[in-house]
Amino acid sequence: MSEKLPANAIVVESALRELGATGEIVVLPEKAPTAATAAAQLGCEVGAIANSLIFDADGAPLLVLTSGAHRVDVELIARTAGVQQVRRATPEFVRQATGQPIGGVAPVGHPAPVRTLVDNWLSKHEVVWAAGGHPHTVFPTTFDELIRMTNGTAVDVE
Repeated sequence: MSEKLPANAIVVESALRELGATGEIVVLPEKAPTAATAAAQLGCEVGAIANSLIFDADGAPLLVLTSGAHRVDVELIARTAGVQQVRRATPEFVRQATGQPIGGVAPVGHPAPVRTLVDNWLSKHEVVWAAGGHPHTVFPTTFDELIRMTNGTAVDVE
């Protein structure tokens, strides 16, 4: 399967295997830069899409895996993370922190661990879909698996 995957997705696939993930990367026919476009292609609820949002938290990367049904309250996230300011990261900051492009950031496969917060709402879905390192790739997982693989903290994001 790896031969058909974009380079970033191969890195993510390798990380998933090393972490004992249960899902396989799926290549979508079209880019899925938003939760709505991913959900439409997968035939699932938008809330079952785990948006990977990288924020600049006092200069350090912070990954928030949020349900596609939610908007992140940056003030709440700043308080939760114990930082002064959380703001949306630039594409360059995202690429530097994750090695992946906006619209395809996976929860794993980064050059170094990224502090991760996981939206409690995702626990309402038996299957959660997360990006696979490229805007055309996703993989199925679970809330508990996301927490385990990312060493993440379950939080409310809004």
